[in-house]
Amino acid sequence: MTPRQRPSPNHNSRPAPGRVDMLVLHYTGMKTAAEAIDRLCDPAAKVSSHYVVEEDGTVWQLVQETERAWHSGESSWQGTRDVNGASVGIEIVNPGHEWGYRPFPEAQMAALEALARGILARHPIPADRVVGHSDVAPRRKQDPGELFDWRRLATAGIGFWPEAVPAAAVTMAEVPRLLREIGYDAPAADAADAAIRPVLTAFQRRFRQSLCDGALDEETAARIVAVARAVAALRASR
Repeated sequence: MTPRQRPSPNHNSRPAPGRVDMLVLHYTGMKTAAEAIDRLCDPAAKVSSHYVVEEDGTVWQLVQETERAWHSGESSWQGTRDVNGASVGIEIVNPGHEWGYRPFPEAQMAALEALARGILARHPIPADRVVGHSDVAPRRKQDPGELFDWRRLATAGIGFWPEAVPAAAVTMAEVPRLLREIGYDAPAADAADAAIRPVLTAFQRRFRQSLCDGALDEETAARIVAVARAVAALRASR
C-alpha cells in the first residue's frame, strides 16, 4: 500500500552519518485521527512522526525517512540519547489512556505490519531496537501501552518476544542492571524503589501486559531475565 502524503513542516536533518537503526512505535493519544494528524503537522506544536496508521488501516506519511521527525522527545535506548536522530517513528491512531484506551483493530495491525516490514527492509534495525515510546521515555510516556500486540509483531519478524520464560530469582537490587542491559534508562542500583517503578512499569507494558503495576513479582522477574538473555543473544549474533 502506498501511503497517503500529508507533509509536516516539523522535521530537520538527521545527524551525520544519517544511519537509522531504531523503530519507535507510539499511539496518538487524541480523540480522532484528524486531530492527531493536524497536530503532527502544526508548526506551533513542534512534534511529528514519519507515519500515522489509522484504525481502518490507512497509512499517512508526514516526514520522509531521510529526515529526523520529532516524535520521541527526551528519550534514551541502549545508550542512544538522540532517539529521533536514529529512528523512524510511527504514530498508531488510538485515543490512549486519557481518552478511552482500546485494543488496536485487525486492519490497523495488518497495515502496521506491512509498513514496518518495509522500513526494516530499508534500514538495518535490530530486533532489540524496535521499541515503544514508553520504552525510550518510561518516566513520561505509556504508549503504545499494554493492549498493543508486541507478540504478534514479533511473530511477523518485527521486534522480538521471548517465549520461554523459566522461573528466575531476582532481587530489586538487581533489576536496574538487568533493565539497563535490555536498553532502559534505569536508575542506579541503590536508587529508591520509587525511582525504579516507572521503568519497571514500562517493561511490564511491553513484556508482561496482564498487570502493569511496577511491582517485582515472580512473573515480572522471570520475564526480565528472559528478555535480558534474549537481548544478549541478539547482540552476540550481530
